[in-house]
Amino acid sequence: MLMPKRVKYRKQMRGRMKGKESRGVEISFGDYGLLAMEPGWVTARQIEAARRALVHAMKRRGKVWIRIFPDKPYTQKPPETRMGKGKGNVEYWVAVVKPGRVMFEIGGLDEAAAREALGLARHKFAIKTKIIARSDIAAGE
Repeated sequence: MLMPKRVKYRKQMRGRMKGKESRGVEISFGDYGLLAMEPGWVTARQIEAARRALVHAMKRRGKVWIRIFPDKPYTQKPPETRMGKGKGNVEYWVAVVKPGRVMFEIGGLDEAAAREALGLARHKFAIKTKIIARSDIAAGE
């Protein structure tokens, strides 16, 4: 599972996800990508599930680039605990994703296989996503 090796502060505040993403919005490495269409938190488990679905569908061809990293700790208090007594323990890690972010890229496959593999990976996320190609961006989609 993806998680930071070490962090400066163990717990973070939730924050806000306003606006669109300005970095990581273009396909940089592969030929096809998975673009986030709405804001949300993507867990490390979702990223790993999508990666495994991609690798399985690609059948040892091509290459996968993961463009998001879960660096935000998600804390949760135990069940049936009264209010107060501080913030809960870190349960898992999430990546903050805003609209326009390219989350995954793949290369070295033909278009049909790439779209099928990314389609399987799409189902692993709780946010809306879109499959994009490098040629679509060049044409000015």
